[in-house]
Amino acid sequence: MKSSIGVKLGALALVLLVLMVGLNMVQNVVHDRQWYRNKAVASVGAAQTVTGPIIYATCTESWDEQIKVGTEMKTVERSDTYTASALPETLSVKSGVDIESRARGLHQVNAFGLKAQMTARWNNLEALKAGAQRKHSRVSCAPVLMLSVADPNGIRSAVLKLDGQARALKAGTTHPKYNRGVHAALPDSLRQKNEAVIAELELELFGTEALSIVPAAETTQVRMASNWRHPSFGGNFLPAERSVTEQGFDATWRISALASSVGESLRKGYGNCRVDADGAVDKDSDCLETIKVSFIDPINPYSLSDRATKYGMLFIILTFAAVGLLEAMKRLRVHPVQYLLVGSAIAIFFLLLLSLSEHLAFNWAYLVAASACVLLLGYYGCYMLRGLWRGLPFGLGVAVLYGLLFLLLQLEQTALVVGAVALFLVLAAVMYFTRQVDWYRMSSPEAK
Repeated sequence: MKSSIGVKLGALALVLLVLMVGLNMVQNVVHDRQWYRNKAVASVGAAQTVTGPIIYATCTESWDEQIKVGTEMKTVERSDTYTASALPETLSVKSGVDIESRARGLHQVNAFGLKAQMTARWNNLEALKAGAQRKHSRVSCAPVLMLSVADPNGIRSAVLKLDGQARALKAGTTHPKYNRGVHAALPDSLRQKNEAVIAELELELFGTEALSIVPAAETTQVRMASNWRHPSFGGNFLPAERSVTEQGFDATWRISALASSVGESLRKGYGNCRVDADGAVDKDSDCLETIKVSFIDPINPYSLSDRATKYGMLFIILTFAAVGLLEAMKRLRVHPVQYLLVGSAIAIFFLLLLSLSEHLAFNWAYLVAASACVLLLGYYGCYMLRGLWRGLPFGLGVAVLYGLLFLLLQLEQTALVVGAVALFLVLAAVMYFTRQVDWYRMSSPEAK
């Protein structure tokens, strides 16, 4: 008897190993579909990061130098080039973001249209008044007002007024580091101006998934309103005020240079932060601090399918435990092949859920996939457990498991505590119903 139990447990361990491989293959399919979706998003547009406006100047200092050529002294001209930047004292951004759904094949993409009114003020441009580093040298500068964006293909329109006068904008920024965006050439005489300089810029920008703004002023205030009701506020600064309703959200940020290192980062030429596949920022990289809003889709079928698949092995083990208890307490004999078929049905549920969610709303896809698997397992359980009144409770238990999984997928902040409490209750129920079972007697030859 002991040897037969050992063989049975070994066979079940092999079945679990096979099912684990199958679930891993399903997860790989989910990740592949996610990769295709990300590729579809990239083909529609990109997440946008707006930096500026900033006034910077490329200055060339030239001087004459005497060199000896053979026995004669000749005069040659030497030159050196450097850049200087002037960040605004105040930056005010008032923006509206409209979200619209775009389709690329099977994939839905959340695209946004930004309409922003940006007002930047420089009290003076002392930072651009770089003097000559050498005696009798000549300095000439070319000031430029620039606005950098992550994806210039998303620029729909940009209009600039400097001190109330319209200025023509050109593609590119001419900046060696932040070279994507728009710029306006300014006269060199502007560097000597001792009065305040005010730039007003109207920007229409298209992008997908997320919008970031670099607070590039001593004092930055950003107000953003949108019709999207599922914002995720990220980056390095949270809103000072925010309101999220069924109609959308309205948020305001107020950031001081005392709480930000953006000025120094811009002067050092830091780039945008790298983000991994899970959306986490690489903390080890030197990058610009930002205000960030992600327009997340809480019912993204791929992220929900990925989360569901992670519960697959737990579902299989709980189902096997239920079958094993019935087998032991009702003196039944369930073959390992039958365990394999039951586990396979549970594993295929996740593949069925993924495929249906690409064509149906996720809730409907879940209902169809779960109903099909519950009916199949309930029907098969009646024959596996040799009785209608054993198979029906088995199918009902599987339905409860699928209902619990659906609840966990809908929860975000409390999913862990709900799952832990549910597992505790399952364990408590098993211990209660088996409290009087003599396991030694059940494994004895007399019990057989």
